[in-house]
Order: sequence, then C-alpha cells, then structure tokens
Amino acid sequence: MADDPDLIPPGDDQRIVDLRQALEERYLSYALSTITQRALPDARDGLKPVHRRILHAMRLLRLSPNEPYKKSAKVVGDVIGGFHPHGDQSIYDAMVRLAQDFAMRYPLVDGQGNFGNIDGDGAAAYRYTEARMTDVAMRLLEGIQDDAVDFKPTYDGSNEEPVVLPANFPNLLANGSQGIAVGMATSVPPHNVAEICDAALHLIMNPSATVAELMQFIPGPDFPTGGILVEKAPSILNAYETGRGSFRLRSRWVREDKGRGVYQIVVTEIPYGVQKSKLVEKIAELLLAKKLPLLKDIRDESADDVRLVIEPRAGTVDPVILMEQLFKLSELEQRIPLNLNVLDRGTVPKVMSLKEAIAAWLQHRKDVLVRRTNNRLGEISRRLEVLDGYIIAYLNLDEVIRIIREEDDAKASLMATFNLTDVQAEAILNMRLRSLRKLEEIELRTEHKALTEEKGHLEALLASERKQWGEIARQIGELKKDYGKDTPRGRRRTDFSEATEVDLDEVATAMIEREPITVILSEKGWIRSMRGHTTEIDEKGFKTGDRLKLFVHAQTTDKLLLLSTGGKVYTLAGDRLPGGRSQGEPVRLMVDIEEGQDLVDLFVYRPGKKRVIASRKGDGFIVSEDELIANTRKGKQVLNVTGTEEALLLVPVDGDMVATVGQNRKLLVFPLTELPEMGRGKGVRLQKFKDGGLSDLKTFASATGLTWTDSSGRTYTKPMSELPEWIADRATAGRQVPTGFPKNNRFVG
Repeated sequence: MADDPDLIPPGDDQRIVDLRQALEERYLSYALSTITQRALPDARDGLKPVHRRILHAMRLLRLSPNEPYKKSAKVVGDVIGGFHPHGDQSIYDAMVRLAQDFAMRYPLVDGQGNFGNIDGDGAAAYRYTEARMTDVAMRLLEGIQDDAVDFKPTYDGSNEEPVVLPANFPNLLANGSQGIAVGMATSVPPHNVAEICDAALHLIMNPSATVAELMQFIPGPDFPTGGILVEKAPSILNAYETGRGSFRLRSRWVREDKGRGVYQIVVTEIPYGVQKSKLVEKIAELLLAKKLPLLKDIRDESADDVRLVIEPRAGTVDPVILMEQLFKLSELEQRIPLNLNVLDRGTVPKVMSLKEAIAAWLQHRKDVLVRRTNNRLGEISRRLEVLDGYIIAYLNLDEVIRIIREEDDAKASLMATFNLTDVQAEAILNMRLRSLRKLEEIELRTEHKALTEEKGHLEALLASERKQWGEIARQIGELKKDYGKDTPRGRRRTDFSEATEVDLDEVATAMIEREPITVILSEKGWIRSMRGHTTEIDEKGFKTGDRLKLFVHAQTTDKLLLLSTGGKVYTLAGDRLPGGRSQGEPVRLMVDIEEGQDLVDLFVYRPGKKRVIASRKGDGFIVSEDELIANTRKGKQVLNVTGTEEALLLVPVDGDMVATVGQNRKLLVFPLTELPEMGRGKGVRLQKFKDGGLSDLKTFASATGLTWTDSSGRTYTKPMSELPEWIADRATAGRQVPTGFPKNNRFVG
C-alpha cells in the first residue's frame, strides 16, 4: 500500500528510487571522476588536470622563461576563475610542487621566493611568491597554438582548455607522478631524460624491442635528490615489465677522517621523498631508545646542500656495519614503489610496462606532428591563394587600378575579369599603395616559391610514416642534446651499487660485553643468571616450594633455547636474563607458553649443530639448531604432538649411532642414518613399545661405544663388539638393558 502512487502526497518531482542502484551509480560516477580528473596522470603528457590547467593559465599570462615573474596569487586566481573551480590552497600546493627541485627531477615552474625546502617546511603564501614557466614547461606546450591537440569547454563553458598538452618532453617518466584514486593508485618514480630519449630512439628503430633491451638505456630511476639504488637488475626488469614493483634507494655517504683514529660519517644525499628534519628526529629517537648501540651522535650541518654528520661510538666501529644498521632502522634507506597505472589516451586506466609508457608518448608525438603539419599546410594554402592573387594584380596593375577607380562593384569586376576568388579579390582591395613598388613583386615571388617548396615537403611528410618517425627522432635528438648527461640538468644523479650484506644479529652481539654466566631454571619455571660458571647452586635462591630443575653454562652473547611439552622451541637472549641476587622471573613473562604446558629442556644455541627431538610416545627426527631459532615470543612449533602426547627431549647429535631406552627397560641401538632430518613434523617411530613409551635417548660414536653413568657417578662403556644383541632396525622392540644400567632408565643416573 505504501508504494501505491495514488497514496503518495502531492509534491514537487517525487520519485521512488532503488537506494542500492542509486548509490552504485553515483559512487561509480564519483570514482570515475576521481580517477580521470584528479588522481591519475595522462600517459601522453604525464600531467593531471590541475597541473595541465596551471601551465595553460601561465601560457595565457605569457609567463615564458624570458618574461618577468608574476605573483603566484595571479596564477592561482586565473586557474580558479577560468579552469579549475577548486580550493586555492590545493592549486597553490600543486604549483609549489612543480617548482621544487627536490620534488621534481625537471621542474615545470621557476619560482622566486620561499617555495619550501627538503626539511618539510612549507612555501610562503602565494601573495609573497612569484613564478614563471621553465624551459621544460615550454616544451610541453610547444605547438599548442598550431592545432596540435584538442580543446574542450571549461567548467562554465565560457572558455576552452586543452585536453592534453603537445608534450615535446617525456614528462610521465622524467618527472614521475603519485596519486591515489578510488580503488587504484599510481606511483611513477622520475627518470633521466637523456636515457628516455635513447630508449625512445631505439624503440623507433626497433618497434619489437623488449623491455630488457630498453633497460640497456634506462637502467633505473634517476631521483632529484640523488642517492644510491641498490635494487638488483632482475627485480628492476620485472618491475618494468609488469609496471609494478619497487626500488631500494639508499643515502649517499662518505667517511671523513678526523685524525688519531677518529672518524665521522657524512651523509650528502638522502632518499627521494624523505623530509630531512624528520629523518634526523627519528634517528635521535632511536639513539635515545638505545636501539643504535654503535652510534654516538647525529647532527644536521646542512646549508644549501645536505650534510648530516654521524659520529660512531668509537673509532673501532666499522662504518659499513654502522650504516647498515641505520639503513635497516631509519629512512636512510627507502623503498620507492612503482605502479605505472596511468590513463591510456586520457580515458582508460591501465598499468603499463616501461615499453608501453614510452610507446604511448611516441604515438602522441606522432599525432601532434600530423596535426601540426596539417595545420601548417592549411596556412600555406591560404597564403599561396593570396600570393597568387597579388601576382595577378602585379601583372595587370594598370587594369586593376582602372577597375578600382571606375567600377561600382570593384570586387565583383576583379573576380570576373581575372578569375579571382573572393579571398584574392579582398586581399587586392586591401593592399596598401606602398606595396605597388617593383621590389614587392620580387619578394612575393620569392615567398611563393619558398612556400610551394615547404608545401611539397610537408605533403611528402604526411604521405610517409617513415619520414614522420624520422622527424620525431630528430626532435628527440635535439631534446637529448639540450638535456644530455654532459649538461648540469641532464647528468645522472642516482648511481647504482650492490647492497652490502651484513648480519645485523652479529652487529648486536658484538655490542654485548661477553661474560660467562650460569643460567638456572627452576621446577616452577623461574629463570635467572649468575655471573661466572659454577656448579654450586644455592637452594636459598628459590622460592618456597620450588627447587632446581637444571642449569647450563653460557655466555652473555649466547642465545638460549627452551623446549616445551607442546613441541615448541622458544629463544631467549643471554644478556637479557634477570641476574644479581634475585630469584629470577617466570619464563612465562618472557615467552608465550601455552596454558597447561611445561618446560622440558634448556640449552645453548650452537649454529650449525644438529639435535634429535622426540616425543614421549617414541616419535622423533633430526633437526638443525638453526631451524629452532624463534623470532617472536610465540616460539616456533617444531615437533607436532596431539592429545595427551608430549615432547620429551631434544638431545645433541654426537656420533653416528642412536640408543633409545623405553619405560619398559628395553634398549635399542640403530644407525643415525635411519632418522630423517626435518624442520618440523611428527617424525618417525624410534622404538616399538607394548606398554609405556620412550624414557631416554642418546647418540654416540660407534668408535667409542655406548656410555652411561649410574647414580653413584660411575661410568660404564659398552663397545660396539658387545652391543650386537641390542643393535636392530629402527622401530623394533629392543632387548632388556645390560647389567649396570641406571634404575631411572636414563643414560645419566
């Protein structure tokens, strides 16, 4: 009933609409507007609408490089009033960025006044700054008056603006672009123009060239702030082929010796897009938080150039290791993303490869060339028509004068008498008397001849695609000459290098004072360390009802590994254990041991060593200690156990044989080679049991035989010649333990 039109009260333009459909349509409209009119650049000129409108307004204001500066407020006002009805601050911010030499590889605006700095300070208000265009901007606009591009009505229909600029400059790749739209984004780092020109010339000569071939000319981005690119070539190639990837960019630094074994590090270039003041502030915070143990101080001594002075803790600190630590923890190293998502022909968003981006610019240059040529041909044809009329007038000068003086309709008479067109007759009638001299006729014929020759060349150009590409190659050659690598503007600023691989764990270890400690673990899971190696543990050091579980001798630089009954291994640092005369701290405060699980073993990590891990049920495998290191509090799952099963032991591999003893006091000996080596899993059956499970396990060398120690401390040794009755295949039952074996069913009584 509510939807019955007859029951709806009368009103103005009342409609019932589907809310979902309306939202979808309007959000899609908004998304497309954001993509095409705000966030993504055009592949042809590399500009977003706001930048294009700024340059167009500056052209109309005649702000060419050889003209005086004008107030930025004048430019912003003209852009708002005529082309871009948005906030003045957003337009001024866009204009400011076009003038910043640390943000743009090739600035489009020549700014006078405070246009911000690399520290992140903003520009002065637009009433204080002045601006004009640079040579690069003039190249982007070159030929716009020659019908090189289409124009469209402005937002209010009172004027026209260019859809795209002629772009005699590869602006998309040269200056790059960043933007975030609805559901998509773009990020194009800047490149070197001379390299882009070389790649474009190669692509003109070899249209089927691959991205790998183009990388011979464009090895990677070239940032306005310089830096060192440490990304590997295969990664750069993949990024350029797919249009998506990233580049590792590092600061440039040098070592300055101060004498007497003291030195300092000076950073002269920082990564693109990093604010210097925030970079220094972040490093200072890390220093105060004691996360940079090799660093003593950092200070900013920059003037017009970048100069960050880094002082090491001591003259013995390796500068490479110090810088590697800073690269990892600070913005002295940045990942610059590549997402070549641009508007193809100004309409369709597309992620382009490097080749496609260059080809889009070249095709646009070809379209501009054809349009400018046709426009010039039209001008020549109109001028030749007038010149033909002038020449006829000179040949019949007396008759022309008579007709003008005596005929009532001179124009019609001229057209009828000499077979002239309307344009020719009008031109003759508008001719000045001073043009009737003889010299003028000679000049007209010379001009006619020159224009006729030019017309022939232009028609030949339009008729031959090969000549068109030749003309484009000539233009690119001139651009390369002006921005070659031997010029101040064109030299490459970003160099390439290999990243020095340094183990930062070793760096951290090197800063810890190496001291012997005894690590003590109690039955209730409390842990602490004592200075020195001792075997005498004072029972008074435990809480009431608690007692010693085990202890190990270690160094403060060691890592300690703990095995839980759940099959997880946890990692602790020897220098971070509670010490002194305290009773320690619960291990559960240091690592996240799951509820209901207990600690089984504690030992010192030894790189490269191997161990056998086993469950109480009797399953196990060999695992490398390198695989046991856990980087988080949650530990690392190594042995998979289910239900009531528990991890029982994690013993070192020391030999080529394995001896297992069950709770049923049966001993089994088999070769170590029968156990698989794994990083994680359930493992294989070690010994077969009817009742109970595994009690203990030991590895030994066949050359020395199997040893064990009883409760009295006596050591027994069984050579291999006395063990045949216990040697069998893995997963068999074994035989009763030999005489003298400890009653607790363990190899150490």
